[in-house]
Amino acid sequence: MSENVVRFIITRQDDPDSSPYEEEFQVPYRQNMNVISALMEIRRNPVNSKGETSTPVAWEMNCLEEVCGACSMVINGKPRQSCTALVDQLEQPIRLEPMKTFPVVRDLVIDRSRMFDSLKKVKAWIPIDGTYDLGPGPRMAESKRQWAYELSKCMTCGVCLEACPNVNSKSEFIGPAPLSQVRLFNAHPTGEMNKEERLQAIMGDGGLANCGNSQNCVQSCPKGIPLTTSIAALNRSATLQSFKNFFGSTN
Repeated sequence: MSENVVRFIITRQDDPDSSPYEEEFQVPYRQNMNVISALMEIRRNPVNSKGETSTPVAWEMNCLEEVCGACSMVINGKPRQSCTALVDQLEQPIRLEPMKTFPVVRDLVIDRSRMFDSLKKVKAWIPIDGTYDLGPGPRMAESKRQWAYELSKCMTCGVCLEACPNVNSKSEFIGPAPLSQVRLFNAHPTGEMNKEERLQAIMGDGGLANCGNSQNCVQSCPKGIPLTTSIAALNRSATLQSFKNFFGSTN
């Protein structure tokens, strides 16, 4: 392999119903190049390693600084963000694949609806209930704010779902990211009003009971979010809620 060329083997798929195939491209090497830069070069000149004119590779991107989570893909067998994946730090040839947990739309573009639907299921937001007209709400304790801020770094990139063996086509498990958001919004002084409703949502099918505690999520999270700590805390909260449900129903 020439030192001035970077080889990419990309798993491609023309549409959701077609079969995937591999195509190799060679990109001129530049110092500090990331995977996104290489994909841009392929889009500019879509000629594969055989010298054949191909179609530009489809992928998603937005912020290019590991904030939006849109450019998630599997790089050399590991789900991660392609904007922060530097070519100099990757073994070649560099293999790019779409994340398999989500349906493929085209090439490296996936449909992350599964994750967003899970966020809707657990109401991962602070509802506007009229109290915003009453002035500043209750202050969050600094100790709680610090760890809540860590949870708020989630960019719904889907990497933790891809890394989790329990999130697959045969399981309804919502995955680590939505569970962690339950803990985040239940800790919020206003979001706490819907705490019981969120806990009920994760106590049923696809919730906490489906977590196999593989620890893959916390190891793969690009933001270093303590996902397993959140799941452990939610297990305790769910247990207390189950007692509340039982004794409340006997009254």
